[in-house]
Amino acid sequence: MQKEPLIYIDGKFVDKSKAVVSVFDHGLLYGDGIFEGIREYNGNVFRLGDHIDRLYDSAKSIRLKIPLTKHEMTEAVLETIRKNQLRDAYIRLVITRGPGDLGVDPGLCKNSTTFIIVEPMASVLGPREPKVVKMMVSSYRRDAVDATSHEIKSLNYMNSILAKIEANSAGADDAILLDHRGFVSEASVTNIFLVKDGKVATPSSSAGILHGITRDRLISLCSDLGIDVAQRDVTPFELTTADEIFLVGTKSEILAVGTISGAKVGHGGAGPMTKKLYQEFSRVVQRAEEGTPVYEAESVNV
Repeated sequence: MQKEPLIYIDGKFVDKSKAVVSVFDHGLLYGDGIFEGIREYNGNVFRLGDHIDRLYDSAKSIRLKIPLTKHEMTEAVLETIRKNQLRDAYIRLVITRGPGDLGVDPGLCKNSTTFIIVEPMASVLGPREPKVVKMMVSSYRRDAVDATSHEIKSLNYMNSILAKIEANSAGADDAILLDHRGFVSEASVTNIFLVKDGKVATPSSSAGILHGITRDRLISLCSDLGIDVAQRDVTPFELTTADEIFLVGTKSEILAVGTISGAKVGHGGAGPMTKKLYQEFSRVVQRAEEGTPVYEAESVNV
């Protein structure tokens, strides 16, 4: 019989079928918590230090106390992968406010809850071309930076879920959200890039975006390759006139946008810039210096 995956919960490893949290946990009751989605490629965890830093920044922003140091949290992630003997995986690291009462006051939650899930996931990056997706522009606006800001990677994803429901109803793969001003923000779970006349642009922080780890690496990759890349406000008009549009995220990697609300982007497939960055990023994730090795004694380096 196949062995069950092991889940890390507050310092212990339990079988998947026994991995539970309290029904009074504020992460469940109110979406009060934070998380990171992380990838392991060929025994190396890609940009783990960046993910851990972002996790602790999110925690600081919502006044959530994490009982582990960054070093201890890093080792917890690595050990969870080791326990499950995976070399290519998707990792979900979650910190909730912990059990409290039925009131919204987080001060009544005495201890946070930490759990780590790892699942086998092979990369789609490589010699093949990126997947092409159909998008639409959502009627829902991305939460403002002075509201439930997506700069915090919180468990409250209702804004994205509503946009995804709308996309499903329209027969699209996903939705692009605008910010409260009407500028382009991001897709439901990915950052967005546009290509026009050989130049690359992506929405800036003012649009209420998540500061994506893959987004940041793509920006630096463009710079490394001598490609003009700008972080700025992007208008909906630019979506309709772009030569290419692509989406990036830890789990999604790189996706080419073929259509938006039924209108073709470029020729309707992955354009030359998207293909180039897709191939270059495929090489980046396999570099040892870009990751934290899982199966070596000297693996922790935060």
